[in-house]
Amino acid sequence: MSAVLADRARPAPARGAVPARTALVLLGTGVVGGAFLRLLDTPAAAPLRLVGVADSRRQCTDAACLAGRGLRERLQAEGEARDDAVLLAALDASGAADKAIVDATASTALAAQHPRWLARGYRVVTANKTLAGGELAGWRALQAALAGGARYGDAATVGAGLPVLSTLRRLRACGDRLLKLEGVFSGSLSWLFNSYDGRRPFSALLREARAGGYAEPDPRCDLSGADVARKLLILARAAGFAPDCDEVDVQGLVPAPLRALDAEAFLARMQELDAPLAARHAAAASRGCVLRFLARLDADGRARVGLTEVPATHPAARLDGTDNLFVLTTTRYRAQPLVIQGPGAGPEVTAQALLGDVLALGDPIAAERRT
Repeated sequence: MSAVLADRARPAPARGAVPARTALVLLGTGVVGGAFLRLLDTPAAAPLRLVGVADSRRQCTDAACLAGRGLRERLQAEGEARDDAVLLAALDASGAADKAIVDATASTALAAQHPRWLARGYRVVTANKTLAGGELAGWRALQAALAGGARYGDAATVGAGLPVLSTLRRLRACGDRLLKLEGVFSGSLSWLFNSYDGRRPFSALLREARAGGYAEPDPRCDLSGADVARKLLILARAAGFAPDCDEVDVQGLVPAPLRALDAEAFLARMQELDAPLAARHAAAASRGCVLRFLARLDADGRARVGLTEVPATHPAARLDGTDNLFVLTTTRYRAQPLVIQGPGAGPEVTAQALLGDVLALGDPIAAERRT
């Protein structure tokens, strides 16, 4: 949790003031959580009031602490030991009409709590993919909670808030059917293969991606394909399929000898990736193709993730930077597929997706438009 947070969080109202429409607790003070806190200090967040914030070990529900400068440092120096019961009590005591929990973590344990929070009447907004993109039993528990009318905001789980999930759901609600989904779902892998032309070793690009914040500190988090697989599961389930994790064919880029190493040892041996990828790049180039890390879903629900040769005419061949790409072929978008493209990584756009979901969940009309 190393991000610098906003200088101020929106303070609690004075005694006797009209309470904010939505009170919220933020879980996670990393890069996305920090960007979200900065957005809370803008006019767009006027209907919201932060009543609690927590990292993995400490929390703060004190109004003076939340309103002060240097919230991250204050949380570390003055925060109490993490106790979710206290955080939920702060929501209950807020007097707000809507009470939201914002999960900006990647914690599997926290994601597993989403159905329980929803059942208790809280709104949940999340960038955490490990429930909806995890084991099928967890996803079904989430669906059961939503069937009771609970409100869940998950736009930030795929495409850093690009309108992919909302589009899929709208098409399905209108009776359209997904025939094929294909695309580049990882900003990190998009940047790497948009940049890789065979002239520089792949490991050199990987080090550059880490230094620039395009890749995780342990790049295997990206290279394994597991994150892309989670996003594909979320999209497949939104489209009406119900695959389990082991039904996604994931062809990662990390050879077996490098998977069991600790992060430091892997970083010291990254050059072992260079020769196999150089050979694959040369073979693709000889056929007029380029390499892209694609996710694919067909009309029968078969899901695949891995490095793929695509021709120069393919939409993925023309991507730039960290762009994500989603190509949707449906019964009504068959002759010309629907393409959604844009920045698929970055704390600011992901935090904006979280904020948009919080605002929409507190606004019945906006929430209806999202479905």
